[in-house]
Amino acid sequence: MTKIFLHEGDLPDGLQWGSSIAIDTETQGLSLIRDKLCVVQISSGDGSAHLVQMDRNAYDAPNLKALLADTAIEKIFHFARFDVAMIKKWLNVDCTPVFCTKIASKLVRTYTDRHGLKDVSRELVGVDMSKAQQSSDWGAEKLSDAQLAYAASDVLHLHEIRNKLQEMLDREGRAELAKSCFDFLPVRAQLDLEGWAEMDIFAHS
Repeated sequence: MTKIFLHEGDLPDGLQWGSSIAIDTETQGLSLIRDKLCVVQISSGDGSAHLVQMDRNAYDAPNLKALLADTAIEKIFHFARFDVAMIKKWLNVDCTPVFCTKIASKLVRTYTDRHGLKDVSRELVGVDMSKAQQSSDWGAEKLSDAQLAYAASDVLHLHEIRNKLQEMLDREGRAELAKSCFDFLPVRAQLDLEGWAEMDIFAHS
């Protein structure tokens, strides 16, 4: 049975996470310049999710920051580029090492152009995810049960999805290519934060 824990401002002391965690963020919008980080959700892959509702006036979350900065723990995201940038901006933490299931999907699920978490989840682990709360007010003082369930669902299956995609990367001989992409993500996020979000600096023109 899924367990969802909501924490105000920071993670509590004493939680055990293992060697990898699934992470997602909820923000007030999709602008790295305008919008604030509202919620960080984390799962160790054990069927439970811990949601941290951020104090948007302080972002003083020492336990959360220590976990995200721990280089001995792999961080699994879907579309890590955005989450890593938001975490860098508001928590001043570089998340490494990273596994991005969206990048991995694009590298191995070349038979489709559908790489959203809902599509990847349905195909690889047989889970149908509702996205009804994706555009809701994450800056609200009190989050609804529907919001909490939605936020948790985004991390509960990422470990299993990562495992499936890793098998495909190994099979197709693209694991090292994927790792190189993952290693570049903190730099990509910094470029986004500093104004090069749309420009391809590698392009000729």
